[in-house]
Amino acid sequence: MDAETFDLFRTTVRRFVSEKLIPAEDAVEEADAVPETIIQQMRDMGLFGLSVPEEFGGIGCTMAEEAAIIREITRASVVFRSVIGTTVGIGSQGIVMDGTEEQKREWLPKFATGEAIASFGLTEPEAGSDAGSLRTVAIRDGDNYRITGTKRYITNAPRASVFTLMARTEPDVKGASGISAFILPANTPGISFGKPDKKMGQKGSITTDVILDDVVVPAANIIGGVPGRGFKTAMKVLDRGRIHIAAVALGMCQRLIDMALQYAMERKQFGQRIADFQLVQAMLADMKVDMLTTEALMQSVAAKFDAGEPVSLECAALKYYASEAVGRIADRAVQIYGGAGYMAEYKVERFYRDVRLLRIYEGTSQIQQTIIAKQMIRQAEAAA
Repeated sequence: MDAETFDLFRTTVRRFVSEKLIPAEDAVEEADAVPETIIQQMRDMGLFGLSVPEEFGGIGCTMAEEAAIIREITRASVVFRSVIGTTVGIGSQGIVMDGTEEQKREWLPKFATGEAIASFGLTEPEAGSDAGSLRTVAIRDGDNYRITGTKRYITNAPRASVFTLMARTEPDVKGASGISAFILPANTPGISFGKPDKKMGQKGSITTDVILDDVVVPAANIIGGVPGRGFKTAMKVLDRGRIHIAAVALGMCQRLIDMALQYAMERKQFGQRIADFQLVQAMLADMKVDMLTTEALMQSVAAKFDAGEPVSLECAALKYYASEAVGRIADRAVQIYGGAGYMAEYKVERFYRDVRLLRIYEGTSQIQQTIIAKQMIRQAEAAA
């Protein structure tokens, strides 16, 4: 879209966040659910179709544009973003990037309208960071595969219309080579769900186990139509998703800083605002520097991604820095609030719990460090 149209869209989203989402935060926390009325409003605004190309009915945002919109949404509780997150990101992008034309035409228009919600099935009880060791198996049976296994911590699983699901199609091949990515409709017989997980934070964001008991899926549902490429698809999706997660972190950085600054300017001790104490100012300054650094890095990486440059190292560095930075900012925000920051009645306590997950999902901080270092070593060896 042209710059003027995008600016108008971003302004509309910003108003929606301020007028609808932020006022609904307490109700979502209490009910542990996002109201259907808000989900429908998100559909009506086209938010489910941010990353779907225009030719399939989506908005067709560039990575930089998507990040800007996600940043606006996550000024409100991060659980609102989780409603659209898997459809905009890891659930749909395997089809966008590697799907056949037929697969794209079947699913992408439904994602664009929010008629279908996509989810991503990679993590398992014994395969998280080590995704290459996943045990869910897909055995060829004529023109079909039979899938058996369990996926864990799957966001939006009970809401999902379809899963981008990773399964081992070659059980005798160890590591990533024998993994395929399947398009698995959620109403396929043999799929069931565990109880919703009780989490430290992010109430209203639904995660459950997905249990696959001899689930029959056509071989034609392998993304791209070629077995054995699922791990590569997953890694491409996760590279993109790491820019998205940085945008999530950035929106939360802004909200935490806004709350901490306002509190510091209102709260008085020793006869003056705590914002006038130099040690409080030091914390505010560190928070701002972390946010500005995240913003600059995100804009740089998103621009390179949009230009088609290889950015796996940069995506890992961005996700690592952004998720750690928002953790530091949340910690300082609680410190500025003092005892009040530890009380559930203040939203800063909730955000402190919510941001902790960003350092874990879509690749832990330690996995990002490993990716960065391995890429550095490869580059040095290639240059030698």
